Amino acid sequence: MTFCLGIKVTEGLIALADTQIVKGSERLSKAKLSLATYRDWPLCVMTSGLRSVRDKTVIYLEEQLSMVDAEFNRVYQVANAFGAQLRRVYEEDSAALARSSLHFNLHAIIGGQLSADPEPALFYIYPEGNWVEATADAPYFIIGRTAYGKPILDLLLGGDTQLRRALGLAYLAFDATRTSVTDVDFPLDIMVFSVDTGQFRQQRCTAAMLADTTDWWQQQLKSALDGLPLSWADSLLIKTLKKSPDCQIARLKDVPDESH
Repeated sequence: MTFCLGIKVTEGLIALADTQIVKGSERLSKAKLSLATYRDWPLCVMTSGLRSVRDKTVIYLEEQLSMVDAEFNRVYQVANAFGAQLRRVYEEDSAALARSSLHFNLHAIIGGQLSADPEPALFYIYPEGNWVEATADAPYFIIGRTAYGKPILDLLLGGDTQLRRALGLAYLAFDATRTSVTDVDFPLDIMVFSVDTGQFRQQRCTAAMLADTTDWWQQQLKSALDGLPLSWADSLLIKTLKKSPDCQIARLKDVPDESH
């Protein structure tokens, strides 16, 4: 499976993706986050789904971006081009994939800033080739394993979150996902686009590189749990069985058997 996360905040963009691919009994490491360019303008591309569909679509897109007569000045136009190439691959390969009981299910995230974009832009492209854009009130997209990282992002991430803080939240969303599933893991690819530089910086991180951050976060969670206000639960945790005005006590023998 996959964990790919794209975030848009006022100060820039964050793209983060795991690299693990599980194939039967094999575990491989392959990049799911790549850097594409249109002339001198950088763009990040992340995908989740069949690797063969991903590689073919990305190559078609890169070929289109490199054409001399290609004219793109907004990132949404690149999202349109990716969607068109994705539909092209569907026409070419979907029947053969269906015969092998494989589903055409590629999802993608594309981000960057071109010459006419007033600010960085981030798009989620669906398998059908249509897309939605990240906004201040919906500043992130996850593809692949989507459920485990959402709570912390929904609680703490906003469109005006500082870029550094958003990067920390991105890692914690990955860490929550990696902890809960076996098919998402290090190494971790990260790209950060700053509006100050107009460029992406990228880095591949191993578990050892981020061990201090991971250990610190786990310790903070334990400390927070130790200090969690639980006075409301006192009547549930009494050591001597007695009646409480705030809590009904039921013995197992008093509970009707509804198994029939």
